[in-house]
Amino acid sequence: MKAPLITVDNICMDFDGTHALKNISFEIHEGEILGIIGRSGAGKTVLMHLMRGVEQPPTSGKIVYHVSACPSCDYMDVASSAGKPCPHCGGKLEAIDVDLWNEANDALKRRVMRRTAIMFQRTFALYGDDRVIENVLHALDDISYPQDKAINRAADLIDQVRLSHRMMHIARDLSGGEKQRVVLARQLAKEPFLLFADEPTGTLDPGTAKIVHTMLKEAAATNNMGMVVTSHFSQVIEDVASRALLLVDGSIAKIGTPKEVIGEFMKGCEDTEAFEHSEAGREDCRRPRPHEALHLCRPRRGQGRKRRDLRCLHEGNLRDHREERGGKDHALADHRGTDRTHERRDQCPDRRRMGRHDKTWHHRAGPGKGVHRPPAPGVRSLPAPTVLDNLTDAIGLEFPKELAMRKAIITLKMAGFSEEKSKEILDRLPSHLSEGERHRVALAQVLIREPKIVILDEPTGTMDPITKIDVKHSIMHSRDDIDETFIVVSHDMEFVH
Repeated sequence: MKAPLITVDNICMDFDGTHALKNISFEIHEGEILGIIGRSGAGKTVLMHLMRGVEQPPTSGKIVYHVSACPSCDYMDVASSAGKPCPHCGGKLEAIDVDLWNEANDALKRRVMRRTAIMFQRTFALYGDDRVIENVLHALDDISYPQDKAINRAADLIDQVRLSHRMMHIARDLSGGEKQRVVLARQLAKEPFLLFADEPTGTLDPGTAKIVHTMLKEAAATNNMGMVVTSHFSQVIEDVASRALLLVDGSIAKIGTPKEVIGEFMKGCEDTEAFEHSEAGREDCRRPRPHEALHLCRPRRGQGRKRRDLRCLHEGNLRDHREERGGKDHALADHRGTDRTHERRDQCPDRRRMGRHDKTWHHRAGPGKGVHRPPAPGVRSLPAPTVLDNLTDAIGLEFPKELAMRKAIITLKMAGFSEEKSKEILDRLPSHLSEGERHRVALAQVLIREPKIVILDEPTGTMDPITKIDVKHSIMHSRDDIDETFIVVSHDMEFVH
């Protein structure tokens, strides 16, 4: 076994009295790929941020990097390189331990962070108007790589992620999987000894995700690089990790092989409830006539910041003939890069305006009218202070607090939260929710308005398998019990089926 790279020692993290992490302890070895799996809100991203040294320090505990550092320059490497000459200045590397959150080690912390890299959750962070090779050159420029060698180095990195055939393409024109590989090439340009990948393939179809998983594993082996991969998808951990850790409510429930940990994670994840499936037909959902047109409007000048964060759908009136056939679910499913979203836009008459404003739709006319689409993940859709405020603001009506809380809890349960969790998060700020929890609250903002038609565009990208089952049941029960129609646009074939 190789030397340890990181020791996580009894880490605890609290947010306003909520225990996000509880007594977390483990080690990561040089070149090891550790998978961290758990349900949305289990604490995966919080733990990753602490290991990276960003945002808030832990409430208690230590994170120690075991490294070797050059006393003559800023170069730093893994501990097993101690005694070797520095590749930058020729000095002798010395073994040291860096307590990452000790304020006395701030200078060493910055040196450690320069040798780590991150692939963020659900964002590509690319220069969209630049070519692929220019994006990689920017990353090399950030680390002051020698200009006379930069072109060849950039080409080598692009070849390593098998994108030489896209080298001169504009980044925004790439598919999701290709963009993720450009992100990987940019991170590898930093020559990290540790790469963090936070839900790296949550928005990709299964085939594309497999390609990216292979790239990650090959990059770790080729560059002698350790990796920490967080995900709630068991396939990611199974494909990439050499060892896995299961988080449950902020505590370690199991550490072991990916197979052992995934088996524990998937216990009780069974979907045995049966529903009647309806067949889609041309008469079920038609394009509105001109007098029924959807009007998308901007907030008027002078309206507050909260209103500016919303895009309104005014007087929408898509009909679906449920009077004869009952509520429906329709799905558009295919590989990433196909025209699922464009076909969904064809449900509406004004595609040009919809292309500009379809990030957040809300209906001002009140509950039960029109077509609603939840905000896309990553869009700032929670402007009000707490979850309860966000949900009640989405209705636009005044309620006694007791009734508002009751309605909010019912709707959060429809979005996949348990009743206990729904009550727990009502008074939380959006910043204190996980990415998956924010996504489900955004879905609840739409469901609380009791629309007749709900269009879900990639609704499961941040949902763990158990939550997906809960949300599926909620959708099916909403269809059967309150006659709502759902149109699902997704590459998640399991969810669609």
